Amino acid sequence: MLVADLLTSAQVVTPERVLAPGWLLVDGDRIAEVGEGAPPRSPDLDLDAATVVPGFVDLHVHGGGGASFDTGTADSALTVADAHLAHGTTSMAASLVTDTHDRMIDAVRELAELVRDGRLAGVHLEGPWLSPRRSGAHQPGSLSVPDPASVESLLAAGDGAVRMVTLAPELPGGIDAVRQLTNAGVVAAIGHTDATYDVTREALDAGARLGTHLFNAMRPLHHRDPGPVGALLESSADVELIADGVHLHPAVLRTVFAAKPGHCILVTDAMAAAGAPDGDYQLGPMAIEVRDGVARLADGTGNGAIAGSTLTMDAAVRYAVRTAGLPLLDVVHAASTAPARAWGLCDVGAIEPGRRADLVVLDADLDVVRVMRAGTCVSR
Repeated sequence: MLVADLLTSAQVVTPERVLAPGWLLVDGDRIAEVGEGAPPRSPDLDLDAATVVPGFVDLHVHGGGGASFDTGTADSALTVADAHLAHGTTSMAASLVTDTHDRMIDAVRELAELVRDGRLAGVHLEGPWLSPRRSGAHQPGSLSVPDPASVESLLAAGDGAVRMVTLAPELPGGIDAVRQLTNAGVVAAIGHTDATYDVTREALDAGARLGTHLFNAMRPLHHRDPGPVGALLESSADVELIADGVHLHPAVLRTVFAAKPGHCILVTDAMAAAGAPDGDYQLGPMAIEVRDGVARLADGTGNGAIAGSTLTMDAAVRYAVRTAGLPLLDVVHAASTAPARAWGLCDVGAIEPGRRADLVVLDADLDVVRVMRAGTCVSR
């Protein structure tokens, strides 16, 4: 069922400011008009004290609802997408962890079909070209160096569906791979890296324009050795942040938002347990234990490396606003507008005329009460 034409709400969050009160006119699957104050006529749907934000855009997610993208099957992928859609993510990447080359090729080919029909925004390869010293929850034996042929074969398998690749630029051939990806129109992201500051700067100069889950799985910032964190913070690159209270301290979130206004991107890095109970799961070929909502490599001690998250984007928004104390306008930009811009998704990510009517309605506690995708209610 299509949503009502004219919606009013206590707050409507646009890219520039929060309209209070605000209204918007939906024409089919598009936003036709947006305004502040009294609407031009009686609304078809008065959302009262709610806040309307653009549908969330998640560029880094591996799974959810008990399923994972790494299986490469359409059914699993749709389960993941539907699980996150209920939490307001209306555009999402299918992120793949390191696996054998052949299995990654097969998964990319299968997922590419869902990119072409619009269910997914694109494929993100997180590996296999990662640092063995910063591999995190990636199988060390499947890591490799990015030779031109292997890069090209994975991109070709997606036939345009691969939108982003995370790699460690210090690997042999790493800087050339950044150039190869950039020339192919793919976002080269720096992550799972032990690169020095100078090598990171070289990668940025070669075309890299995003940092994968900043601080996590990368050489740490030191006052005499700033490493990739220092290089990314002072650059114009976008940076991913996982706002779940496990990966980053709230003070770190505040610091990065202050240092890089407009260039912070909230991601979930969610694995299969997002929106699902604690238990034992797989992340690609790796066994994962989820206890008290925290995902770690299964090492028998409960203290294995963090292995993604069980986060959903609405929870990330709540944490960033209510715990870290960041302004709602900035947080919504990081959850919707900035990631859409980073991937060149001009159709989504903002409440403004001409964009697709992807909308999330939040209550006073920032909990999701309604989700609309392309003008249609998909959750309430």
